Amino acid sequence: MIKEYIKLKKVESSIIEVENVNEASFGEVVEVKSSASDKSMVGKVVNINDDTVTIQVFGDSTGMSTQNTKVRFSQRPFEIALSEDILGRKFNGIGQPIDDGGDIYAAKRYNVNGRAINPVSRVYPRDFIQTGISSIDCLMTLIRGQKLPVFSGSGMSHNRLAAQIVRQAKIKGANEDNFAIVFGAIGVKHDEARFFEDTFRQSGVLNNVCMFVNYADDSIMERIITPRAALTAAEYLAFEKNYHVLVIITDLTSYAEALREVSSKREEVPSRKGYPGYLYSDLASLYERAGMIKDAEGSVTLIPILTMPNDDITHPIPDLTGYITEGQIVLERSLMQKDIYPPINVLPSLSRLMKDGIGEGYTREDHPDVSSQLFSSYSHVQEVRDLAQIIGADDLSEADQKYLKFGDEFENRFVKQDYYENREIEETLDLAWDLLKILPENELDRLSPEMIKQHMNRWLYGSL
Repeated sequence: MIKEYIKLKKVESSIIEVENVNEASFGEVVEVKSSASDKSMVGKVVNINDDTVTIQVFGDSTGMSTQNTKVRFSQRPFEIALSEDILGRKFNGIGQPIDDGGDIYAAKRYNVNGRAINPVSRVYPRDFIQTGISSIDCLMTLIRGQKLPVFSGSGMSHNRLAAQIVRQAKIKGANEDNFAIVFGAIGVKHDEARFFEDTFRQSGVLNNVCMFVNYADDSIMERIITPRAALTAAEYLAFEKNYHVLVIITDLTSYAEALREVSSKREEVPSRKGYPGYLYSDLASLYERAGMIKDAEGSVTLIPILTMPNDDITHPIPDLTGYITEGQIVLERSLMQKDIYPPINVLPSLSRLMKDGIGEGYTREDHPDVSSQLFSSYSHVQEVRDLAQIIGADDLSEADQKYLKFGDEFENRFVKQDYYENREIEETLDLAWDLLKILPENELDRLSPEMIKQHMNRWLYGSL
């Protein structure tokens, strides 16, 4: 039985309290309507203390008071309507259409909190997803079913990188007809949202993209729902319609800050830097929805993007994210200042699952060893650069001077690429071999003599 309460205990910002409530459920959706406005708003039960229920309202609570506001409990969780018609559509953070396509008509609605997946039913991710970006494809390879976050800084080019990945991503050798993108934007400016939409439209992928957009001037509570709505749509497409779904969510820092604000309003005990103590488990409830399931053809691959306050990788948000996810892509401000796009710092970046999704049968047989050699050589470049600052580049050994040249070429030819440049994995690996020939052969200690002879000689004698 649906119950309506016409008198509230407290109204404070977007938080309202109702007392003497029976049979309310945590996460239950409520309808809030004030006599000061003809428009009703959606709310969600966020706390239950004996018979007093705390509700977070999605929207502007201006004009609401304890005497002029009604609350109706729906006795159902927060749900969104889903069908294959969501592809090519744009929704707000709570799953309501904000384009001109009309409502989504579906026989079933889906709980945004997702469905519990038995860990035993999970399948280990293996298949390679090509992004067309050399540094990612070669050195921190994205695997189907993986969760691989991007750590960035304020004002950096993470949005451009996200748009490029959406435009270029594909499962190598797979049918592109069942590949879809779910894009979630949290707390973005209107011009940023237009940038993404225009990019998808111009590149011709918009019909395969489902967008959930929460603007900076939208409700704080809506930001908490946005990634859950996006992931619910991804689960539906993957596990009921057999799509391979790539989910990109930006910016998870806005999500965490919204969580902190709501936690403060609820007067919860704060933890590190004011974030709630359950931040880790809350982030895990999002990230762990990615993956593959036994006997299901589809998959969910997740790339969450988060900006590090003050570029601090030890900040609670990237710190906790790193424990949950399977690697990270780190953007470096100093590379951006050198006009290198994408400004990916390869040394702190990694993909913990790439070893099982590259090599013969997946990418190319030389990929694992070439990747290892590039990491090793570029790591030594940093040591040589530090030494050059002390003694001067002219006093370096011949081998170290070659390392300096390799480092510059690696950054300007391999890491750096045009925003519209989409490199095949074979092209990326061939470029890596071309760079490695700068170094003396005796320095290539991660490559076997047979592999060097097979691949390096192709470059030396111009057979490619």
